Amino acid sequence: MKLIRIVLCFLVLLSFGSWNANESNQKVEWLTFEEAIARHKKNPKKLLVDLYTDWCGWCKVMDRQTYSKAEIANYINKNFYPVKLNAEQRQPIEFNGHTFKFIPSGRRGYHQLAASLTNNRLSYPTTVFMDEELKIIQPIAGYLRPEQMEPILLYIGDNHFKTTKWENFAQSNKTSL
Repeated sequence: MKLIRIVLCFLVLLSFGSWNANESNQKVEWLTFEEAIARHKKNPKKLLVDLYTDWCGWCKVMDRQTYSKAEIANYINKNFYPVKLNAEQRQPIEFNGHTFKFIPSGRRGYHQLAASLTNNRLSYPTTVFMDEELKIIQPIAGYLRPEQMEPILLYIGDNHFKTTKWENFAQSNKTSL
């Protein structure tokens, strides 16, 4: 009897472990900005740009707690070209006939594209949404918990932003992905 309990406990733990492993396999398929633009040229889709820095603690928390959530990752992968952009990267980026470069400033510096995407209001993390014509819909500064990110993704991903004010959408849509 004791052996049966041990085996059952082991099987439960094993099944929980494999279920948890499947859950963690659902990840955002991050692209570079250049990769997203190349894909966009073949098949236009909105962009979600995650602006981060290597030293940003809240950026890492958002990766672990928000972007790692399976429902969020799946929705982003389906509806956006997800871009991970280091706002302090040194490599230039060509976009819309302009070369965006790293600008040394203070101890670190910033990338011109990151500044352009945030209207020169650099803050980390910042999530920038761009439409199918590569125009900025909205930069959203700060850490977003999963329950904050979900309605924003639905609002922009399903094009509600074109016809409905955010306040009205947020009040009437309490569902998750």
